[in-house]
Amino acid sequence: MTRKIFFWFDTMDFSNKLLKWYGRNARDLPWRNTSNPYFIWISEVILQQTRVNQGIPYYYRFIEEFPTVQALANAPIDKLMKVWQGLGYYSRARNLKEGAIQIVNEYHGQIPNTFDELLKIKGIGPYSAAAIASFAFGRAVPAVDGNVYRILARVFGIFTPIDSSKGKKEFFELAKELISKKEPARFNQAIIDFGALQCTPKSPLCIDCPFNEYCYAYQNNLISSLPVKGIKKPPQNRFFYYFMIRYGNSTFVRRRSENDIWNSLYEFPLWEHNKQLNFDEIGQKIIGLNFLKDTELCIQYISEPVKHVLSHRIIWATFIILKIEKANYSLNTDYVMIPIEELSTYPFPRLIDGYLAAEPTAKYFINR
Repeated sequence: MTRKIFFWFDTMDFSNKLLKWYGRNARDLPWRNTSNPYFIWISEVILQQTRVNQGIPYYYRFIEEFPTVQALANAPIDKLMKVWQGLGYYSRARNLKEGAIQIVNEYHGQIPNTFDELLKIKGIGPYSAAAIASFAFGRAVPAVDGNVYRILARVFGIFTPIDSSKGKKEFFELAKELISKKEPARFNQAIIDFGALQCTPKSPLCIDCPFNEYCYAYQNNLISSLPVKGIKKPPQNRFFYYFMIRYGNSTFVRRRSENDIWNSLYEFPLWEHNKQLNFDEIGQKIIGLNFLKDTELCIQYISEPVKHVLSHRIIWATFIILKIEKANYSLNTDYVMIPIEELSTYPFPRLIDGYLAAEPTAKYFINR
């Protein structure tokens, strides 16, 4: 693809300037000190929805617990989710395990070394495939993420929405033209760092940018307008009511298995309603819930709604702490009874894990 309107800007010049900048500003990150494709794969998946500083301790913890593809493939799902706990977007962890199983079964435990083969692995998309192919195997494939979209849109004046199929193809083709054929891994690392440190989403450092004399956005005062994104739907509000049931020194949990958020994580008995209820309404509704029918109970605490923001949803969670004298059939068959003191060993969503550390929980639920 030749972009005639930028005839004064040679693609080799872009690569040289970028790599020169990288030589002065490269970040020292642990996954850059290895060519192990498994370690690189893990780092890329962690960083998909996680900031670098937050991701580093998780990276070390993950590869310590699961040092090989085989170890990940054999990992119990509860242990995997516990290691991942706090990172969010838990489908990433499940896809990692499924991908590891696929690599063991179909590739004899060896991660494929080409972009096209990597795309066949469960959970590995175009960006991760390109990153693994270039960082681990030296393939000249551009790793196009949000940083790259932003840089190319601004420098080259591209107004095609980055979340459209046309835009994804256009940006990939341009990045493929620009990438250094001699140093593809270094080029991909450089452009990622350039987006993270120099050409940032807000308040980019344009004054000392090596591309500012021909950056379309800078020259035309369009920094805040590029890249272009399609219109997003507003997030959906959901209203969760969690019942933290104390039965002697035990409580009840279940593993989420629906095709929904937090699949494979544990939770307390949950009732989801279509609106926010006040304390009186909650008290009236409790007696009709299957897991509390025909049970003597004492409500100890009802929290104010806790707001938890996800990418496409806003969860308003109310926690009801109560004691019961007898567990009914539904609790005994649909949930797992565990000692309260063992709650910390189970993988919960961050929302629940955070609430377990709250003062009311310790006061009414955990203390003997």
